[in-house]
Amino acid sequence: MREVAFIKQNKEKWLNFEKTIFGKQLKNPDELASLYIQLINDLSYAQTYYPKSKIIGYLNQLAAKAFQKIYKTKREDKNRFIEFWKTEVPLIVYEYRRYVLYAFLLFFTFTAIGVLSAAKDDTFVRLILGDHYVNTTMENIEKGDPVAIYKSGSNWGSFIGITLNNLYVGILTFVLGIFGGVGTGYKLLQTGIMLGAFQYMFQAEGVLWESVRGIWIHGAMEIFAIVIEGAAGLILGASILFPKTYSRFVSFKIGVKNGVKILISTFPFTFAAGFLEGYITRYSNIMPNWLSVGIILITLSIISYYYLVYPFIVNKKLRHSYGVV
Repeated sequence: MREVAFIKQNKEKWLNFEKTIFGKQLKNPDELASLYIQLINDLSYAQTYYPKSKIIGYLNQLAAKAFQKIYKTKREDKNRFIEFWKTEVPLIVYEYRRYVLYAFLLFFTFTAIGVLSAAKDDTFVRLILGDHYVNTTMENIEKGDPVAIYKSGSNWGSFIGITLNNLYVGILTFVLGIFGGVGTGYKLLQTGIMLGAFQYMFQAEGVLWESVRGIWIHGAMEIFAIVIEGAAGLILGASILFPKTYSRFVSFKIGVKNGVKILISTFPFTFAAGFLEGYITRYSNIMPNWLSVGIILITLSIISYYYLVYPFIVNKKLRHSYGVV
């Protein structure tokens, strides 16, 4: 069958399915599952006979939306709060997994630029971090406590101030995605270059390990969360630039809705990072190495698992529940 004939034959069915998925009046879960299996069959056919067709992207996107709607309908009697974290967010992250990859690639690239720039230009670190911060840090290094700057202020005051600032940065990183993702890219650029220059400063002074075992106690979750917030911003930008089969307004609404959910999912990690910075990091210089490294590995593992591993597990489980391999 020619591709044009295939599309003509199934177009009405796909449009009706799309209305069912995005409409307010939902069919029962069993009927939705039946329609979903038909959609998967069409997707498989298209992938086999029209591997370069744009229709594959459309059917993939429709299938991903169907996953979320079917599961939500099936489990609507369950605790909504628990389902949000347990199922809804992971499925959204899985659907937009390539944007998570883009965000990490951008961030790592910008961090590398920060390191190389600091290595090639002696004035770069001061340009990025400011004279006051650099001078204070250099004094602390001479005193034998490179991360002493994190000991200023009270525990609770630091926790509140740091957490509010990180929440502001995360929300701004997402919201700036409205400019086609360029604003989000700029925030990732700022954060990445700052991190690269920051870590190189300690490397140049021969205290990189001392800084890592202290700063990354809270930094693992803090930085990771910012990258995920960057991914949410890129999703928002892409919804405007690449509406695909939707009108630009409908695509934008979908991008905002899903982006906000991903953004909200980072808040607990941001709070945890603020708590660690306010109450734990300040004691890193008196901790044994195994404890500080253990905290870093545990926090990094938790947030990495939730965003990089768990979405695939949830998606696979849901597919199996509907007999789709």
